[in-house]
Amino acid sequence: MAVLIVVVVIVVILGFALWAAFNGLVRKRNRTQEAWSEIDVELKRRHDLIPNLVSTVEGYATHEKGTFEAVTKARADAVSAGATGDPAKIAPAENVLSGALRSLFAVAENYPQLRAVESFTQLQETLTATEDKIEFARRYYNTSARDFNTALQTFPRNLIAGMFSFKPVGFFGADDSDRAVPQVNFPGSSNASSTGATSGPPPAGESSGPPDVSGSSGPPNQ
Repeated sequence: MAVLIVVVVIVVILGFALWAAFNGLVRKRNRTQEAWSEIDVELKRRHDLIPNLVSTVEGYATHEKGTFEAVTKARADAVSAGATGDPAKIAPAENVLSGALRSLFAVAENYPQLRAVESFTQLQETLTATEDKIEFARRYYNTSARDFNTALQTFPRNLIAGMFSFKPVGFFGADDSDRAVPQVNFPGSSNASSTGATSGPPPAGESSGPPDVSGSSGPPNQ
């Protein structure tokens, strides 16, 4: 009888441990999916801003056709990659788009009359704010993905992961140099005087809205 009680207690303890491990994996997976959805929203907002930005600059730099075509193509590729919901495919496409945007803003620097165009300055400010949100979301997502992937490799959660088909997720690996939008500071502009920043792309750095930032892409497959 005593042996039976011990066996029952052991079974109950193991059952509770497996139940807790399963619930823990579900919570971490949901957190990762939530973090990815924040990146997705900001990327879509970023993509939606670009056509108007290109159109505005194009009105003042009609001979820069190659730059505008490069931005348009990079945006289309990023949207297509976003539809896969796979960070490993989305991040490189977004990095290419960031590089094309840097070229676009470099062109805009040659046309100081753009500083008087309200639509351009509003688009620039909105796009910069969106990039900040993408960066925040990217950091949150990568932290969540790291915690989830680590949990999948630890006992007894690795047993649960195999039984219920939990899969590791990819990281959203974008660099600051690719993710940041160059600040266009025209001579005499408020941005230049208030921040003291110089125009042109930011220096290359370590990885950069989750996060951020956009077919509507979904969370990574689990």
